[in-house]
Amino acid sequence: MSAVQCLVVAKAPVPGEAKTRLAADIGPAAAAELAAAALLDTLDACRAVFPVEDCHLALAGDLAAAPCGPEVRSRAADWNVFAQRGGDFAARLADAHRRVGGPVVQIGMDTPQVTGEQLANAAGLLRDHDAVLGPAEDGGWWLLGLRDAAHAAVLREVPMSTPETGDLTLAALRRCGLDVAATATLRDVDELPDATVVAGSARGGRFAATWAQLVREAAT
Repeated sequence: MSAVQCLVVAKAPVPGEAKTRLAADIGPAAAAELAAAALLDTLDACRAVFPVEDCHLALAGDLAAAPCGPEVRSRAADWNVFAQRGGDFAARLADAHRRVGGPVVQIGMDTPQVTGEQLANAAGLLRDHDAVLGPAEDGGWWLLGLRDAAHAAVLREVPMSTPETGDLTLAALRRCGLDVAATATLRDVDELPDATVVAGSARGGRFAATWAQLVREAAT
């Protein structure tokens, strides 16, 4: 098997566009700060494991409109960065996998607590399995690894962002005859309680530091 590549599918952390459910509680500017921190932590975790020539970032939105855009662009300067394409999220995921090829481990930007060890474990599982799926606590998934990126086309038939997305994705992969391994279950950051819990489990990262600063500012 050729070297496993890393694919991050993310949205530019623009106020009013990023983390809108979280923004309902803390405001669009603060939510965008946390989104930026989560993305930067995710990029760092990937680079701890994968050579930069094997790192890809599929981006939705305009980094130029994000306050931290220059920092994100600098951190991903040596990555293969390309715009997402497709009519809905499932189509954009499938297209990003197709453009990168396989084998590939793909994650989003909602799990800043992810470690290099967890990513390395997922990549290693592709040696003995056709696919790897990382379940999320909310019923979705936070990681998808595929030996053959063409199998990401099954995502087009799976409803995204529902409590059944993880189970439906697993079923779709198995209908293709794929042997699917599981990774650790992680919690996505979508709403205020998620941010509190994840910040507590991601100590030392940019996300945890940004959350702590926002809490201090709210207290004063």
